[in-house]
Amino acid sequence: MISYELIYSACVLAVILVCGTFNITEIIESQQTVWYIIPLLPIFILFFVSALAETNRTPFDLVEAESELVAGFITEHSGIIFVFFFLAEYCSIVLISTFTAILFIGGYHIPEIFSNSSFINLQSLILGIKALFFIFVFVWIRATLPRMRYDTLIVFCWTGILPMAIALLILVPSILIAFDISATA
Repeated sequence: MISYELIYSACVLAVILVCGTFNITEIIESQQTVWYIIPLLPIFILFFVSALAETNRTPFDLVEAESELVAGFITEHSGIIFVFFFLAEYCSIVLISTFTAILFIGGYHIPEIFSNSSFINLQSLILGIKALFFIFVFVWIRATLPRMRYDTLIVFCWTGILPMAIALLILVPSILIAFDISATA
């Protein structure tokens, strides 16, 4: 479990370093000119891969092998307990998708072209549409990719993605300091 959560935390920390605050509203407001997915694209890719692992989605759904006959840990649960397991899984997908929309594509902000022509406040709808896009990507990836084995997941995370996440975590503040970019400005 810890192999992908370190990557996930490092990516969130990189976004926090760029905007200079832990406040979600200020993170969204700091993306008014440019969404963080553009300058932080490698960090976004690492974040999304670790989000797939965090939500136990394919190719990282190692605890449940629903293509097998016994369906993993679900065999001992039925009825309402079974429903709670799947509701929890899909609620985590909605939460991670909303969190991804907030951190990387501006949350409830829309481009300036559309914001001047609207007389009603569409912030919740905009955030919902952005989160629905990521939910769609989650489902799309589940239907596309095969499952990884435990050993390949650990090697992939510890020797492949984690060094990149740490390098990017060092690179982002270095660029901010080198070009004298203030997070509060």
